Amino acid sequence: MTLSTLSSPPRLAGHVLVEALVAQGVDTCFGVPGESFLAVLDGLHEHRERIRFVACRQEGGAAFMAEAQGKLTGRPGVCFVTRGPGASNAAIGLHTAFQDSTPMVLFIGQVASDQRDREAFQEVDYRHMFGPGTLGMAKWVAEIERADRLPEYVARAFHTAMQGRPGPVVLVLPEDMLTTPTEAPVLPRVEPALAWPAPGALRDLRAMLVQAQRPFMIVGGSGWTDESVQALQRFAENWSLPVGCGFRFQDTFDNRHPLYAGDVGIGIAPRLAQRIREADLVLAVGVRLGEMTTGGYTLLQAPRPAQRLVHVHAGAEELGRVYAADLLLQAGMAGAGKALEALAAPPVVAWRDWAGSAHADYLANLEAPAVEPMDLAVVMKTVQRLAPEDTVYTNGAGNFSGWLHRYVQYPGRQHHGRTQLACTVGAMGYGLPAAVAAALLQPGRTVVNIAGDGDFLMNGQELATATTHGVRRLVSVVVDNGSYGTIRMHQEREYPGRVSGSELRNPDFAALARAYGWQAETVAHTAGFEPAFARAMASGEPTLIHLKLPTDVITSRTTLGAIRAAAQARGARP
Repeated sequence: MTLSTLSSPPRLAGHVLVEALVAQGVDTCFGVPGESFLAVLDGLHEHRERIRFVACRQEGGAAFMAEAQGKLTGRPGVCFVTRGPGASNAAIGLHTAFQDSTPMVLFIGQVASDQRDREAFQEVDYRHMFGPGTLGMAKWVAEIERADRLPEYVARAFHTAMQGRPGPVVLVLPEDMLTTPTEAPVLPRVEPALAWPAPGALRDLRAMLVQAQRPFMIVGGSGWTDESVQALQRFAENWSLPVGCGFRFQDTFDNRHPLYAGDVGIGIAPRLAQRIREADLVLAVGVRLGEMTTGGYTLLQAPRPAQRLVHVHAGAEELGRVYAADLLLQAGMAGAGKALEALAAPPVVAWRDWAGSAHADYLANLEAPAVEPMDLAVVMKTVQRLAPEDTVYTNGAGNFSGWLHRYVQYPGRQHHGRTQLACTVGAMGYGLPAAVAAALLQPGRTVVNIAGDGDFLMNGQELATATTHGVRRLVSVVVDNGSYGTIRMHQEREYPGRVSGSELRNPDFAALARAYGWQAETVAHTAGFEPAFARAMASGEPTLIHLKLPTDVITSRTTLGAIRAAAQARGARP
């Protein structure tokens, strides 16, 4: 039985909106309450047994939580914010969903219809603010003017968010529309149409693989199912293909698999970068081949790579947008893995040793010299050893994330679903809200957030949201080096010794966490981390571990001192 009926008694449009969300399978939505959508809040109260509203402390955190919801579930995450300032704050989560190809629907309260175009209190034209397009923030922006069409708009929003390349949609809700009675019935649950590669293109791909000597596959993006990821692994095994995961999509392929070659993103292992440059065929499946995955468009030269390139992607607008590939295949990732698996491999391939050495290089990259007083390589390996295999790892932006990406080995999604929630757009402040969302949506799993000091304080107030909603099994590790580390690194490269604006004076993060009702510890030496993390795992309570790190330890491969010396040696500005 569904909520959809041929004739329904009149209800406030705000209540119908909530019923429409329930019909779409939404059981949790995030937001910050506002007077512009009181009728929706009342509808959420009316249907509180079927859908919960998680009230957050800032719209940016709420939008990040909804984006994480989209990543975890594969269906649109839902966020409600009020007009003007609320929508402006939420823009960061919307932009993240767009560049990360995450399905999401952002609902924005709006001034009443009879006040439009007068610059009424907090009035904004959201079609212009978030205007759709290839460089916009949303796939579709619409303002619902008639209450009886509200279910139609909601269904279309879910279709648009999931169809083709997934992404965010914005629906604007005039205040008076939400209080209008309507008999409009809700529409049934939306499912995206499946797109498969053309049979002729698959034959061409097989011929190109047979001719290759040094092929390499880069996988990632959104829209994968557990079954498709498993099929992708079987395709790689059938053809003995070395596999790298695109920037912050490391859980697309099991990192422990003997064909795994490493992550293709910021701080890429030098041998892996060289291997991709030397490949004679690159098969990119699901990834956009953006700046971070291509090393600033250098691993694959734009617009025409030196390697033969096959690009498989769900979005027609993405194929051929940057690279003149040798073969383009439009397909959703739910079907791509299964389609590729059907390609029959020859009995012998020429690159078995090539694939084996790629994995050996990856294993060698897991080794690192000891660093004191705080060795983040040891920290990350300790976290993975003590945390359950299905742990969800989250992070925002900053150099601290390089240790997480390098040393944590993610299982493929076919084992536990998503285990990595990280934004490819590089937005600071993402990790903690994403972790809170994961802990709320999947309370049976452990969640570990790795954050930098500057990164953490962008949305640290969402500690309160976790406390309010009784979150457990969540650990946030805050790496404190007293600096906006990434910016400081670039300063030392370009203007060695001339530090401006990147130094931070931080609070006592452990004391701050305790003020929000969390458990907390401060650790200043490597040896102190394992017992602190073990205590956090044993307690099951939300815990913050504050790590003190020297500013000089800037990446998993070098120090600020070394960067400064190299810059001075090449004659950079003193």
